[in-house]
Amino acid sequence: MNEPRPRRGLSYPDDCPVELRIERNDARYPSELEDLRENAPPHLWLRGSLDQLEVRPRVAIVGTRRATPYGQRVTRELTGAFVRAGACIVSGLARGIDAAAHRTALELDGVTIAVLGTGLDIAYPVGHRDLQRTIARQGVLITELDPQEVGAPWTFPKRNRIIAALTSLTIVVEAGPKSGALNTAEHARDLQRTVAAVPGPIDQPQSAGTNELIRDGAHMLASIEDALALAGLTSPPRAPRVDPTGDVGLVWTALADGALDLDSLCHRSGLPAAQCMAAVTRLEIGGSIECALTGEIRRR
Repeated sequence: MNEPRPRRGLSYPDDCPVELRIERNDARYPSELEDLRENAPPHLWLRGSLDQLEVRPRVAIVGTRRATPYGQRVTRELTGAFVRAGACIVSGLARGIDAAAHRTALELDGVTIAVLGTGLDIAYPVGHRDLQRTIARQGVLITELDPQEVGAPWTFPKRNRIIAALTSLTIVVEAGPKSGALNTAEHARDLQRTVAAVPGPIDQPQSAGTNELIRDGAHMLASIEDALALAGLTSPPRAPRVDPTGDVGLVWTALADGALDLDSLCHRSGLPAAQCMAAVTRLEIGGSIECALTGEIRRR
């Protein structure tokens, strides 16, 4: 499906790094992009800390804009594990899986790179204005388009080659049969990068593309540890360092004797549902707990 044409500009606060243009012959130009050969961008526009471009490994986490709750949850868990292991998260700032990956990396003070299909001064999607500004301040924005270029239907698939080339591992979490994430995976394969996919229900449209990737030879991710191993990383300790009297500490303590559903967890922790869910989300992003499809919440 073609991306709609963005229409609105974006201004950045004074504490954001200025726009920077890097030519292909500049020593700061990411060397991995040379693997694109004649298709390598002749120059790049960036906003953010150039030091973050040095973080390795870089892992692309991409997927459909119409993410399911399962896809969102898996994206948070994968991103959290990679951030805790020291990796840089790369994605395309789209709705759904991409946004979940970027937001989780930022929440954990990790490194994230957003590769845009527009110029830096264009907000797309418009609802991601604040996210784009935050990545400019805490991560890195990259595009081959000049700042005021609004992009076109072909610029979004075209940027996928940059995502694939910047990373050593591309993970597709959810993707429909014609998802742009599959295009990113195709570029990664052409570049002899590692491609992995998260399996899903065979009757779920958002899993059709990922299941086909696995059928056609992509690595199947059966666990977070599988994903980390593909990047040469190992999982750090999962026990959180928390104030035992705070909301997160109360939830962690309540789960000491085994899995609980949300109602039981609220009762045992003594927290209202909203506060309990907020604490669960923090622990889940941090990789300390998991939420089963049955609704049970347990320590990892």
